[in-house]
Amino acid sequence: MELLFKLSARNIWRHRGQSLVIGAILFVGALLMTVGNGVVSGMDRGLQRTIVQGFTGDLVLVPDKQESDNVFLEMMGRSVEPLYNYPAIREALDREPLVARHLPMGKNTAMILNEEEGASTFLYLLGVDFRRYRAMFPDNIEMLEGRVPGPGGPGLLLAQGARKAIHDQTNLWYIPKGASLDTANLEGDAKAFREDLIVKSDMVLMGFSEVNAATDVRLDVDGVFRYRALNTIFGSFALIDIESYRQCLGYFLASERPEGSLSGRDSALLSLEGEGLDNLFSDESMVVEADEGAAPPEVDWSRSDTAAKPARTAAELDEGAYNMVLVLLREGADPAAAMAEINAMLKAENLGVRAVSWKSALGPVGSMAMLIKGALFMFVSFLFVVAVIIIINTLTMAALERTPELGMMRAIGARKGFIGTMFLAETAMLSLLFGGAGILAGIVVVWVLALLKISSDNDMLQLFFGGDVFRPVLSAGDIGLALVQLAFVTLAAVFYPVLMARRMSPLHAVYKE
Repeated sequence: MELLFKLSARNIWRHRGQSLVIGAILFVGALLMTVGNGVVSGMDRGLQRTIVQGFTGDLVLVPDKQESDNVFLEMMGRSVEPLYNYPAIREALDREPLVARHLPMGKNTAMILNEEEGASTFLYLLGVDFRRYRAMFPDNIEMLEGRVPGPGGPGLLLAQGARKAIHDQTNLWYIPKGASLDTANLEGDAKAFREDLIVKSDMVLMGFSEVNAATDVRLDVDGVFRYRALNTIFGSFALIDIESYRQCLGYFLASERPEGSLSGRDSALLSLEGEGLDNLFSDESMVVEADEGAAPPEVDWSRSDTAAKPARTAAELDEGAYNMVLVLLREGADPAAAMAEINAMLKAENLGVRAVSWKSALGPVGSMAMLIKGALFMFVSFLFVVAVIIIINTLTMAALERTPELGMMRAIGARKGFIGTMFLAETAMLSLLFGGAGILAGIVVVWVLALLKISSDNDMLQLFFGGDVFRPVLSAGDIGLALVQLAFVTLAAVFYPVLMARRMSPLHAVYKE
């Protein structure tokens, strides 16, 4: 063994030009593979921190009747199905050891009525209990104007992106109640045509109930905020207290529902059976005789109901309707395995909901994040192929140039196995020296990049970064993966040259001379 390593070291020094070429390739390949692993790991952790722990949770529970898993960003403003049994779901989740926290939420679209006789527009609403929301996602928003609504009362927080979109459609610029216009926060056309702004601090929202009956609610704007990351993508979502959300969408309110009962409409519909259901759609029931002397009622579109009276306790609040439940898993839990286990539990208890991953719930955004991660992985894999091809070519040329030397070794008694092992030892020493240096350099590069805290407001770059700041990171597992990748490259690259070296015979040396 000692002789083998001495010969390998001597050959590396004698053919130092070729050795430096192979070593440089191994160094650059190991460096790029290590940095690539750090970027992929940083993106994974960043997405976990930004999206999972700041907007969606690991899993999203939606009603079984909900056709699409894409409940956040589905186009055409399709409504998300309501769920009415959150108390039972809450009890089941509280018993589940894999669940760390969970948050019930409403999500749908409402129309903003323009009382200035202009165009109306739409707004995505997230109906929440503000206390629970901040407990679930304590650092995901940054207040720009106003304040977060207190517990127990109506409240509306308008996202920065939503305010700009509303202005572009209606020329209305919303500010918090009691605040003055902050010109530093004006954007786009609002900043260019400041004199034409129509400034308002309360909003009339109109939703549509399950029976398409229009309802509306007037709310003061409590504050304007921005999401700390992916603000362009998530900035269309406004936060509204859950009771006002329910009133706007026509769901029954927790403050109006007697304990253990359904709303009047739901109870009446559920009590219909047989002839009752037939009579509901009979010809007689479809025709209403009008009073000939009465004038048709006029619709007052400027009217707005008062905000919903809040429920007194969290338990009472949960008696009303939601659309989804966001679930954060305990640290270290495998999301795929946890989703399968929780879905089995939900089905066994017949709760009428299913768990979907955050990627599915975000639709194209979740897919885009995975595509970026896949592209990074393909880039690292491409480095494998390029490094292997170049090293194979270089080692093959080295073997051919060393034909007299190898033939002479065979003539004095060296066996094929010894020749092949010598080639493998030479390449392994180069790999250990130069590849190891490349891995160490990659660790330093990742550390420096993390210290630079490169940031961007561009949402595509934020998906690549895994957040608003670029934080590549290397764990012990990532460094171990880089070592395994380097070993794989070395073995794959040396396989064919070793076969050639083993085939050398004394006759080859004679012919070469």
